[in-house]
Amino acid sequence: MDPQAFIRLSIGSLGLRIPGPALKSSKAGIHAFSAPCSCEIRLRGFPVQTTPIPLVSSSEVTPDIHSIATSFYLEESDLKALLTPGCFYNYHAYLEITVFMGRKGTHFGVGVKRQQIGTFKLAVGPEWGEGKPVILFNGWIGIGKNKHENGKPGAELHLRVQLDPDPRYVFQFEDVTMLSPQIVQLQGSVKQPIFSCKFSRDRASQVDLLNAYWPGSADNLDIETGRRERKGWKVKIHDLSGLAVAAAFITTPFVPSTGCDWVAKSNPGAWLILRPDVVRPESWLPWGKLEAWRERGIRDAVCCRFHLLSEAQDGAEVLMSEIRISAEKGGEFFIDTDRLMRQAPTPIPSPQSSGDFSALSPISGGFVMSCRVQGEGKNSKPLVQLAMRHVTCIEDAAIFMALAAAVDLSIEACKPFRRKFRRGSRGSRHSL
Repeated sequence: MDPQAFIRLSIGSLGLRIPGPALKSSKAGIHAFSAPCSCEIRLRGFPVQTTPIPLVSSSEVTPDIHSIATSFYLEESDLKALLTPGCFYNYHAYLEITVFMGRKGTHFGVGVKRQQIGTFKLAVGPEWGEGKPVILFNGWIGIGKNKHENGKPGAELHLRVQLDPDPRYVFQFEDVTMLSPQIVQLQGSVKQPIFSCKFSRDRASQVDLLNAYWPGSADNLDIETGRRERKGWKVKIHDLSGLAVAAAFITTPFVPSTGCDWVAKSNPGAWLILRPDVVRPESWLPWGKLEAWRERGIRDAVCCRFHLLSEAQDGAEVLMSEIRISAEKGGEFFIDTDRLMRQAPTPIPSPQSSGDFSALSPISGGFVMSCRVQGEGKNSKPLVQLAMRHVTCIEDAAIFMALAAAVDLSIEACKPFRRKFRRGSRGSRHSL
C-alpha cells in the first residue's frame, strides 16, 4: 500500500513573559495569571484555533519543548493553496498567532473585551513543501508595539513551530455500508481494492434495515410487534483472499430512553470492535468499544465515544475520542492524541501488527485516524484516513475500517423512533 503525502504543522512549547511588579513576587516559574492569557492561531484556509498560554515569571524557566498546543494537517492541495500568492493584502500566507489577556464575555450586562498583547507572524515558505522535518521557529520573541519600551523588554512569547511528514493511507467505502461494499485505497485518481465489508443482522432486526430505504416501513412494523430497538447489526472486514480480519457488532441495543423517542446519553447504544486471535484461529479478541447517542437541539447531533480496551488490565478502558457529528449534514470522527483534552498522550496498542501488540511511542502521537460520514438518510460512503506510522500490516488497517463502519452505522442507529399509537386509534393524531 502506497501512502499519500501529508505534513503536520505543530505549534507548542507556549509560554508568555510579561514584565511588571505583579509577576516579580511569584516564585513558581510557570503559573496561571489572574487574568488568563490565550492566543488565536490562524492559517489561511483553516479554522481559527484558540488555546491558553501559561505565564512564565522566571527568565530561567523554559516551557516544555515536547508540549503541543495545536496542530494543522496539510495535504498537497493545502500546501499548493498556501504557496500560491493571494490577492491584495493577503499576497503571502502566514501562520499568525495573536496573544490576548483576559476573557471575552460580559460582566453585569456590560461587554468585556480582551486586551491584545501582540502578534507573532511566520511566512509560509518553500520549505513547507519539501516534505522534510524542519523546525521553523524555536525560542523567545518580543511581541506587541512596546517590545522594548524605555530600553526594557516588553511582552515575550515562547513557542516552537515544527513541520513533520505525516503520510497517510486513504480508503473509501464504494457504497453504503449496509450494502456490503468493497473498500478501496485511493492514490490520486487510482483506486485499488483492499478489503470487502460484509454487513449482516439478526432476523429479528431486519425491520430496522427497511427504515434506511423505505421511510415509515420499519416504524409501522414496530407498532405491530411492539419492538422499539435496533440490534443485531454486524460488520466483518475481509481481505482480498476472503479471510475475516476485523469485525464490529452491536453489544448494547440502540433503544429510546424513557420518556423520549431517541437514544440518549444516559443509555447509549454500543459496538464492540474485534480483531482475530493470532493464537486461536476462528476466535476473536476485543480491541475497542464505540458508544453512540443522540443529542437534541436546534441542530441534532450524534455523539460517538470510543474507548480502547487495554490488554494490560482486563476490562480497563482508555478514552481515545468523543466527537459530535451533525445528524443532518454528517461530519468527521477522528482519533488524535494532540486534540484529546490536551493531556499526556496515551499509548495505542497495535491491533495485530507482528503479534507483539507493541504500544506507540507518546512522542509519535498526534493524528491516528479520521472517518468522514454523511448525515442520516443520505448515501454515506465513509472516507477513512489512517496515519501510516500506525500501520505495520494489513490487519492494522482493517481494524480501523471496522471502527469506521460502526461510526457510519451509528448515524442510522441513532435516528429518532416513531411514537407508538394507541391500539384502535390508527389515523388519530394522539400518540403515547
